[in-house]
Amino acid sequence: MELKVGVIPAAGKGVRAYPRTTYISKVMFEIAGKPLILRILEIMRDQIGIKTIYIIIGHLGHQISFFLGDGSKYGVNIKYVFCNNPDIGLARGLLLVKEHVQEKFLTILGDEAYVQSNHQDLLKWEIEDFSAICGVNRTKNPLQIQKNYSVELEGKRITKLIEKPQSIKNDLLGCGTYVFTPVIFDEIERATPSPRSGRVELTDVINNLATTKKNVYALDLTGEYHNINSIEEYNAANYAIRSYDFDQYKVSVVIPTYNEETSIGYVVSDFIEQVDEVFVVDNSSADKTAEIARHLGARVEVVKLKGYGDTIKYGLDNAIGDILIVVEADYSFRSKDLSKILTYLRDADMVMGTRTTREMIEQGANMPEPVRWGNVIVAKLVELLWWKQEPRFTDVGCTYRGIWKDCYLKFQDRLMGTGPEFAPEMMVEALRARRRVIEIPVSYYPRVGGKSKHSDNYFKIARTALRMLKMIISSRFNLGRKAIV
Repeated sequence: MELKVGVIPAAGKGVRAYPRTTYISKVMFEIAGKPLILRILEIMRDQIGIKTIYIIIGHLGHQISFFLGDGSKYGVNIKYVFCNNPDIGLARGLLLVKEHVQEKFLTILGDEAYVQSNHQDLLKWEIEDFSAICGVNRTKNPLQIQKNYSVELEGKRITKLIEKPQSIKNDLLGCGTYVFTPVIFDEIERATPSPRSGRVELTDVINNLATTKKNVYALDLTGEYHNINSIEEYNAANYAIRSYDFDQYKVSVVIPTYNEETSIGYVVSDFIEQVDEVFVVDNSSADKTAEIARHLGARVEVVKLKGYGDTIKYGLDNAIGDILIVVEADYSFRSKDLSKILTYLRDADMVMGTRTTREMIEQGANMPEPVRWGNVIVAKLVELLWWKQEPRFTDVGCTYRGIWKDCYLKFQDRLMGTGPEFAPEMMVEALRARRRVIEIPVSYYPRVGGKSKHSDNYFKIARTALRMLKMIISSRFNLGRKAIV
């Protein structure tokens, strides 16, 4: 079968994913750094060879058209059809392309994610007399079927479809992948609204075709399927797709240094065999820090910067990894916690370590009770100021953290801290960028050699705390901060 035209419905408000959908179209939710709608476009282009794509836009549609443009940079021709009333539903929205499409066409809903799908099997389709083809995925989770639609089959022919069924008879999950002929438009126009939703339901329309014309068929879709209706489903899809080829991502450990010759060797040796790159950023040390790190296999760059914060930023900006890990040069953190951070990065955009869990603070570590409680209090202030995003923090000064490079690039140019305030600045800028940040406990050890440059005594602690508080308040109320784009 040859398919030349694709249609992506992307006009809905996504109310079940509130409040995130008040500021971003659901089809623009990023899965592993790539918007959902781009993933759908790539399936149409790469698996089916479709070059002409109609996108039905409505709620926050300008975000979609700005991102995709006319499609030329993606090798397709995109034509936008505007839906003035996104509440009319999927079926009525599909009618908007009737005047543009006079041949069979592929429709994939814009708010879905497919992992290792076989959409290309449509090219081998041999049944010519059909009104519709529905993608069907086999699942062990009946709740997924209840949230979507169920399908009953006789061979490949669909005999019945039920929107959001109460009882489940098989493992067939109806997906938002369809091939339609123009007959679908006449059926939608004749259909009556569903008593359940008050709208014409596309599933009911297809079911009518299945029971009258008896030429609706199922395409067995393999791989994983995710219908992104809620934040929970979005997080689950992110986890699944990131996990699928997680071992292929490169990991860089960034270590900011200044006169750390006593400890840097231990840190490099601890991490060097576990990651793709140990990147030591040496802020013009007067000792042998760079020489020792380079000898042990680290990539070393000697720079001249203002302080601790912009040294970390330089490392993050220039590391090669898809995943960026930051760790101190004083050996107060260990690689044994790296696997925990990496595990949680499958489920989050950034993972923060916390040093305030008593059971994980080793004797002699630089975490006296006033410092510990000070971190907890300021962390709770961050929670309060960004309470709508429901963050949970107990530490604002922990350097040990991991972040996806694509997430970091979203707020890279808004990071201005040159000192210890850089640690919480990364947290709040991730929140300002509306990214998912998770905090986990990590072990905290006594530093090897030297003294902390930011918390050696209570004067330094107070100065550091004031810098952090100033940055947090200015970020929350946009005082001298770069605007969020």
